[in-house]
Amino acid sequence: MARKQQRKTGRLILVITLIVLALAVVVWQVILPKDDTVYVSAEAASTRTIIQTVNAIGKIQPEFQVKLSSEASGEIVFLGVRDGDTVRKGQVLVRIRPDIVETQLEQTEAAAEASRLSITIAKAELDRSDADLKRITELYKKDFATREEMDRVKAAYESAAGRYAQAKADYNRSLGALRQTKATADRTTIVSPMDGVVTFLAVEQGEKVVGTATMQGTEIMRIANLNTMNAWVDVDENDVALLSVGDTARVRVDALPDTIYTGVVYEISHSPKSTGIGTQDEVVNFEVRIRFLDADDRMRPGMSVSVDIETETKDSVVAVPIQSLTIDKGQLTQTDTEDDNWRVKDKKVEQAEKRRDRPQSMVWMIKGTSVVPRAVETGISDQGFIEITSGLAAGETFVTGPYHAVTKLLSPGTTVRIEAPEDRRKRFDKMRSE
Repeated sequence: MARKQQRKTGRLILVITLIVLALAVVVWQVILPKDDTVYVSAEAASTRTIIQTVNAIGKIQPEFQVKLSSEASGEIVFLGVRDGDTVRKGQVLVRIRPDIVETQLEQTEAAAEASRLSITIAKAELDRSDADLKRITELYKKDFATREEMDRVKAAYESAAGRYAQAKADYNRSLGALRQTKATADRTTIVSPMDGVVTFLAVEQGEKVVGTATMQGTEIMRIANLNTMNAWVDVDENDVALLSVGDTARVRVDALPDTIYTGVVYEISHSPKSTGIGTQDEVVNFEVRIRFLDADDRMRPGMSVSVDIETETKDSVVAVPIQSLTIDKGQLTQTDTEDDNWRVKDKKVEQAEKRRDRPQSMVWMIKGTSVVPRAVETGISDQGFIEITSGLAAGETFVTGPYHAVTKLLSPGTTVRIEAPEDRRKRFDKMRSE
């Protein structure tokens, strides 16, 4: 009996202990207040210079470049340059074996000579017919020749005159063919049309090329003037309206990462370059050409570049870090939060709706130990800061980060504790080490 009584007492004590522990957990989680303090970074709004830029990528191209192709067919018997050589205007670059052209030239010369002799023969026949016509005319006047004889010599004269005119026309045509053949023969020697550098060589000595006077023949080489270099970049249709001729550009050449070059926009294309037409990936760009103001001898045509084109500059304006800006979530609609169904909605209509229904921008202001939202209007932005046109004055303290706290954790009245970035880094390092 004593043992049974002891077991009952032990069970009762265990149950009471578990109940007490459960009540303690409830009290700790529900009754006792929790620390909902959010650690944030804050700073006072200040003025700065904002430079709005448009970023684009493209290639380096020379100011002037010509493609040389053959207008005569045959084998290359002389190639006087190599890729990268500097050439002068009028310098002989290529000679093509002229054997076929020389044969054609001999044929056209012979044809021209035959046409010239035909004129002589036709002229002699015309003179004879003219003399017969004059003699028969005199006899006809004295009634010593019949009307039939008169008509016959007159027809003979007119026929001789026609053959003479035809012979002269054939001679002129043969002279034109001769001049054309001589011009083709001269084109077997190709000279440089400009001072420059050979940037592309497509043939070797001994190769055969095809030439034609009506269309482009075999491309032989390209010559470019590398004294003036440009960057040809593609700018998105949404950004090209911000650009103007004369805008300053900062150019980075992938192959020359140690230098940032200065350029100026000198041409903005009016013809779009579209890719992925008719699909959700359709992209429309416009070509913009930028002239280097400080070209480098190490630049080569075709090198990849990325440019930042400065479209607008504002001095001494109130600006905040971009990551400190958020939106008023109370203005979000179902259209803003649901995934887009591009198969049903027209892309351009959807973008217009989003621009029209864009939520109000805001920052979190420090008020004692908590935060309150403040609606602001924004202007231009650069890589790190955005202009505040209204709603915030210089010197007012606002939350700058972290980004997760600004966009997710904070709400009106949230208790915050300002923490320097260095202290936050140390706190995170300590948490990771524990």
